[in-house]
Amino acid sequence: MQVQEQDNAERPLVMRDLQAEPENAPQRSGRPWLVALVAFLIVAAVVISGILPRVKARATVRAETNQLAVPTVVVVPPKRASAGQDIVLPANVQAFKDAPIYARTSGYLKRWYVDIGAHVKAGQLLAEIDTPEVDQQLHQARADLATAEANAHLSEITASRYQGLLKSDSVSQQDADNAAGDYAAKKAIVQSFQANVRRLEDLQSFQKIYAPFDGIITARNTDIGQLIDPGSSGGAKSELFHIAAPGKLRVYVNVPQIYSQVAKPGLKADLTLAEFPGRHFEGKLVRTADAIDATSRTLLVEVEVNNPTGELLAGAYAELHLKLPGDASTFTIPVNALLFRSEGLRVASVSDGKATLIPVTLGRDFGSEVEVLTGLSGNEKLIVNPADSIVSGQAVRLAQTSPAGGTR
Repeated sequence: MQVQEQDNAERPLVMRDLQAEPENAPQRSGRPWLVALVAFLIVAAVVISGILPRVKARATVRAETNQLAVPTVVVVPPKRASAGQDIVLPANVQAFKDAPIYARTSGYLKRWYVDIGAHVKAGQLLAEIDTPEVDQQLHQARADLATAEANAHLSEITASRYQGLLKSDSVSQQDADNAAGDYAAKKAIVQSFQANVRRLEDLQSFQKIYAPFDGIITARNTDIGQLIDPGSSGGAKSELFHIAAPGKLRVYVNVPQIYSQVAKPGLKADLTLAEFPGRHFEGKLVRTADAIDATSRTLLVEVEVNNPTGELLAGAYAELHLKLPGDASTFTIPVNALLFRSEGLRVASVSDGKATLIPVTLGRDFGSEVEVLTGLSGNEKLIVNPADSIVSGQAVRLAQTSPAGGTR
């Protein structure tokens, strides 16, 4: 009985387990799908979190690339040329009168009377030369002249007698003609000796060296006892003195060919020297060579500068400020705004955010700037340092300028 009761007690438990089992069976079969869904969501989140930043970065790079594709440029306006142009050129200062003084006769320097820096007047005695050979030649020439004159006088008497005897037929016509011819020959000899005497007298007069004009002695290249050779016998002649008249100066300047058409006589020119800072010495262009030097492609011009006090020294280096007339209808632009193209010279202008290439014709070159004769109206915004690849219609962006005038 106890065994049956125990069996009966255990059977309800088994039945309860069998009854509860169908309720738990569906829950066990749904768990793998839930796990799969959760795993899918996790993977999708990981993938999305990795793709979205790349998509955003790619869009950002594309936007920046498109923005950087438009070049940023700096522009300047063309400047209208002034009515006059002042160019500075190197110049050589020379005295208006400048001459070396040589001897015209040979001998030895007897004495000199002036040295360098001496102010002399025209005709003032500078030196004397001792010429013993010329003196002896002059004595001989005068003796020869006296002999020739005596022979000519005797021949004249003979010819006159023959003319008288010819009237009475005491001599033949041939004898009278011979006497007249001999007289004519003797007279020609006298004239020859007279010319020789005058030549030697002139050489003797060159014993004294005189100043040819008022000026300053800038060099003395001789001394007492030095042998003087005028070079007439083929030897090397030596310069005794050098004289210059500094009251008026000649300034020679080589003007570049581009300015040759406006460098005309009458233009004003100022002279500046390093030893006179801040001072300008007024001059005037008086003449030009009217020809371009084939070697330097320049025009030689001469400027006169008054120097009454003599403070400007001949031979000095100076700078000449030449006042050239200008054309107010022209413009000047920086040289780095030019574009050299196969079709010709161009400048790039900006209008409505786009570049436009404009053909131009250049005039004078001022170094960092050039003159533009045609092509500009003055309202353009010219690009500085334009790219070689720039074309008309290309989009550009103007650089922002800071209040101080720079770019940022």
